Amino acid sequence: MAPFFQYPPSLSEEDGLHIAAHIQDWQINHGSMLKDIRSQSAQSVLCYPIGVSVFPTPFPKAQFDKALRLQSIYHELYCALAEDEQWIFDTIKDLISVHPPAAALWGIHERIKSSGGYCQDLSVGIFRSDYMLHVEGNPTEDKPDLGLRQVEFNTFSCAGASHADKVADMHHHLGRTGVYTFDDNPISTTRLPRNNNIKNVAACLAEAHTAYGPPKSKAAKQTAVLFVVQPRNFNIADERPIEYALWDRDVPVLAYRVDFAEDVLQYTSLTESRELLFHPPWRGRQPPVEVSVVYMRAGYEAQEYNETGVEARLRLEMSRAIKCPSLLAHILTFKKVQQRLTTPGALERVLSAEKAAVIRSTFVQIYPMDESERGMYARSLALDPHSARDYILKPSLEGGGNNIYGEDIPPFLAKIHPSSWSAFVLMERIASPQVDNVLMSPQGINLGGVVSELGVIGGCLWRRGEILSSSVAGWSFKTKFEEVDEMSVVKGYGCFDTPLLLEQ
Repeated sequence: MAPFFQYPPSLSEEDGLHIAAHIQDWQINHGSMLKDIRSQSAQSVLCYPIGVSVFPTPFPKAQFDKALRLQSIYHELYCALAEDEQWIFDTIKDLISVHPPAAALWGIHERIKSSGGYCQDLSVGIFRSDYMLHVEGNPTEDKPDLGLRQVEFNTFSCAGASHADKVADMHHHLGRTGVYTFDDNPISTTRLPRNNNIKNVAACLAEAHTAYGPPKSKAAKQTAVLFVVQPRNFNIADERPIEYALWDRDVPVLAYRVDFAEDVLQYTSLTESRELLFHPPWRGRQPPVEVSVVYMRAGYEAQEYNETGVEARLRLEMSRAIKCPSLLAHILTFKKVQQRLTTPGALERVLSAEKAAVIRSTFVQIYPMDESERGMYARSLALDPHSARDYILKPSLEGGGNNIYGEDIPPFLAKIHPSSWSAFVLMERIASPQVDNVLMSPQGINLGGVVSELGVIGGCLWRRGEILSSSVAGWSFKTKFEEVDEMSVVKGYGCFDTPLLLEQ
């Protein structure tokens, strides 16, 4: 995508250092940081700034607006699928024997069914749909046609909302205060969308908390949202702001944290009628609090599902608390689900033909890697070093850093038995347009060609497939250098950014 002006603005060394100093001060004062866990002691801890773009990155306004509009349709789709147990099983059954997280989650589901079933009809989701721009037609044209293509749909432990807010506010501040003052300056704050993820995600959790109602157990006098988090968490600056926003509401919502998985078993209990009680260790002999909403920010990595992890997740899912998300909605984040939704007729089971067509327009080709006809074709593509360059091999794992790209695919597959290949899907690479920008991280400040990923964050509350509320909470925008494959910011691949919205 070629902007109609010089971008990014040309800077002298002095100007560059001036902007970098402003960014550093903003990040320190607004918690745009990651915790250095290794340095933590009782009295201090070091932090380091998260990667950010020095300038907002150009992005077509029409495609940004389209992505926001699509979110309600995706909510409709995924809330319906989360209640369709048979469809989910048919989709992931081949994963269960080769993919430990799938086996663990489905095993928990089966244990719940054999122990009386679920006792909570309400579910809440904080979902994120990620997109990249795709060049349609001739990519050598000065102004090629651009469309949205979905990278993935995340239903579980969606991160980045708080960081995205802070970086959007940072770019607004730099624009308002004249830091971005250059000749022919395109960085008008009117082109920078505002972001309210923290407030809106907290509002979604608060709505679920209210829907739960007062305590059901005689042992508790209060209800609370329980954040289930990873121990030794370096990304607290993304999680804590949502927790604080719940406490800061006009009518405060109690919010507590518990580490997954041992502390879940140590500090929670189930009553006979399956209320989930949390016993904060710092409250001494005070009554426990009854958990209204379990907000999962852990449990997305394979190693978390040892015996302790399975038992902890089982207790949470067995409880009367509203889960964010439900276990079956968690499974929908698997790439195998995304792949099946690209097959003919899959969307039309749930959506109208018109809505299905709009959603399908965002898909790229995704193949199974099983022994079906399409799977065998995908294997031939993946094993050919030439054709593999146009694809990404994806496992059903979250957290970043798990994908295999291009020419690395054939040697990777050669190292594992073909019986395990069905744990992956083969996704066509998105042909993103390149723009230039300056990215700043602890590794340095560098100029180069970049590509960006827009994530739309939404919240919804539903009961047995009936959506009670659905809204767009905000967005995240991440940018990486074009030669870098992965996008995860907290793992050092990309940077948080703000779209500079332009008429296409």
